[in-house]
Amino acid sequence: MSDFRWIGKRVQRKDGPEKVTGSLQYMTDYRFPHMVWGRVLRAKYPYAKIKKIDTSRAKAHPGVVCVLTHEDIPGFNGFGIVIPDQPVLCHDVVRCMGDAVALVAAESEELAEEALALIDVDYEVLAPVTDPEEAIKEQAPKLHPSGNIHSHVVVQNGDVEKAFAEADVIVENTYYSPRQMHAFIETEGGWGMLEEDGSLTIRCPGQYAFRDRLQIARVLAWNPNRIHVVSHPIGGGFGGKDEITVQIYLALLALHTGGRPVKIHYKREESVIAGIKRHPFKVTMKTAARKDGTLIANQVKAFADTGAYASLGGAVISLAIEHSCGPYYIPNVDLDGYCVYTNNGIAGAFRGFGVNQVCMAIETNLEIIAEKLGMNPIEIRKKNVYHQGGLSSMGNRVTTSVGIWKTLDEAEKCELWKNQAVYKAQPSEPWKKRGIGVASSFHGIGMGIGLPDYGAATIELLPGGRYKVGVCSEDIGQGNGTVFAIVAAEALQCHTDDIEVIQGDTRHTIDSGTVSASRSTYVGGNSVLAAAPHMIQLLRETAAEIWQAPPEQVSFQSGKLRFAPSPEAPKELTAADIYHYLYEYRRETKVEGHFMVPKAEKQIGRNVGMPHKLYGYQTHVVLVEVDTLTGETDVLRVVSIPDCGKVINLLGLEGQAEGGAVMGIGYALYEDTVIEGGYNRTTNFTNYILPTFKETPIIETIPVEEREETGPYGAKGIGEVVMIPIIPAIMQAIYDATGARINHLPATPERVYKAMKDQGVI
Repeated sequence: MSDFRWIGKRVQRKDGPEKVTGSLQYMTDYRFPHMVWGRVLRAKYPYAKIKKIDTSRAKAHPGVVCVLTHEDIPGFNGFGIVIPDQPVLCHDVVRCMGDAVALVAAESEELAEEALALIDVDYEVLAPVTDPEEAIKEQAPKLHPSGNIHSHVVVQNGDVEKAFAEADVIVENTYYSPRQMHAFIETEGGWGMLEEDGSLTIRCPGQYAFRDRLQIARVLAWNPNRIHVVSHPIGGGFGGKDEITVQIYLALLALHTGGRPVKIHYKREESVIAGIKRHPFKVTMKTAARKDGTLIANQVKAFADTGAYASLGGAVISLAIEHSCGPYYIPNVDLDGYCVYTNNGIAGAFRGFGVNQVCMAIETNLEIIAEKLGMNPIEIRKKNVYHQGGLSSMGNRVTTSVGIWKTLDEAEKCELWKNQAVYKAQPSEPWKKRGIGVASSFHGIGMGIGLPDYGAATIELLPGGRYKVGVCSEDIGQGNGTVFAIVAAEALQCHTDDIEVIQGDTRHTIDSGTVSASRSTYVGGNSVLAAAPHMIQLLRETAAEIWQAPPEQVSFQSGKLRFAPSPEAPKELTAADIYHYLYEYRRETKVEGHFMVPKAEKQIGRNVGMPHKLYGYQTHVVLVEVDTLTGETDVLRVVSIPDCGKVINLLGLEGQAEGGAVMGIGYALYEDTVIEGGYNRTTNFTNYILPTFKETPIIETIPVEEREETGPYGAKGIGEVVMIPIIPAIMQAIYDATGARINHLPATPERVYKAMKDQGVI
């Protein structure tokens, strides 16, 4: 392990210089000669029937190239990752303000905007359904033919009622979490063009180019091979570009612009209305323990508001329920989760994928239990955490690596925790109070059981002996392209500068699966490792052919081919020599590798995707300072302790840990997309508060390397879990500082001040 040249070192990101200098061109930066602008007409009401659409005035407007409605869709009028229940263009009903009704292409963005105002839509306004608990009642209006319950997940093990009767302590609370915005710098956008050969090119940031191509093809009724999708580079994703954004709109408009490129780029206000958000949750949790701190029962009822369409809501509630007991073994569980349709926009994939919402509940309940029993909060966690080979609360055996106990041990030994009395005794003002909190969590890696989950990579030998690594899995900011380069360089015994990485291109890569579920390092890295031996074999066999020697006598050492027919006359070739020979004889220089993600032994009930085979683990320790006069909370220090298996790129891991911590701080203290009566009250960043560098605390990262035998060089995914337990850790730190508990996120100054007042601590 210590002999690695690249693995575990601090390696500069391959795309770092371009991004830092601003020279990288994103999709929405491009302009082309004769380009036309596309715009989308959104619904006027959150819930209404469409009686008539009249586009005649818009079509007659000067500079308008085309106006499209549902009547212009040649194929299937719907999209959606799991259930294609979202209309491309609505024709009979709109179910949220983000619904698209018509498309316009015009000579300028201003003319397209003017044309939108000339489209006449006759609506019959309906009363919106906005409360998930009300939505599941029999008398509620049905937003879809199947009703308003998109998904219902149930897990039951043991005898919960018996355990509650025998418990020494029981804690029950209800927790509320907000509708968080992805807030990527690059709003949704891209461009499309019908090529001279009749193929279609769509360049649009996305998290799964091959799935985007499939969804476009269904709408156009085309063979997917006629469509070229380029989804990289991306100006931020976090799950918000996992679903279709503008790809289909671009494709439809491109068919009607006479071969001219068409561009769509949402303004922030449109992104707020049309873009997906994190599911807001209501979680009621009842947790029981014995007096020695052993957890014995957990009962959960969770409601997730998925908005008007499914997107990935079913998978989100499934993952939430799977993780609702935390990384702790609880033998008796009754877990009940509903994913419900409403008219509140659309919710979908977001970093953490439902685990953030339930982590707040289990970690806070656990803290209260520890306090009631007089136990150290780290001690009670250590007592109950998973261990490799043991059972999970879902009832499956955890067979892969588990480093959660070690993360807690590191937390207990870290300087912030050991010296908490010193830190708490130094508030910056007499009316401010400091507190320290700790929390842990875990997150499944990959799709889980019952779902396709595979990876693939290509390695191509280039002139000069360099290599091109193709993994379609896009880089949404996490630096996985650099990870792929490191893995390839280690396997091929070369410098990372000799590795070129191509991502997110259906013409130049093969299907590697989606960039989500903390899977890209694990799956993409394993795919590169699967391809590398084929490249080495190609090099050795070609060298043997050149030397007319047996291939088994040709060695590959330090990136070079060696053959020693006698000690006195060793022969050597470089990868550049091999390329020259293959090129001269017009021989193949590309190989590929494939990887199937291992699955858990059995599915839990009828819940597709549950459980996962492997998990990443995380513990956070945080120091906060609360202003008792205003309720304002500042996070001053964070210790992030991830179990990521073997670290591939230490610099990248620290970046993930720091970015995840700041995103968790935003979720815990500031961010909430407010929708009332189906209408967006949050419209842009003027009334949506994000943490900036001024709110970024000192962050220390202490990786725990619990090697995962199935991972590339022992690595596993970490992209999501690094933002999860910091949320309840902050809430516990606020309690430690003030004595007031916050069960409704975000913990705004108003909520903190009110809690302090209501709970009698000021």
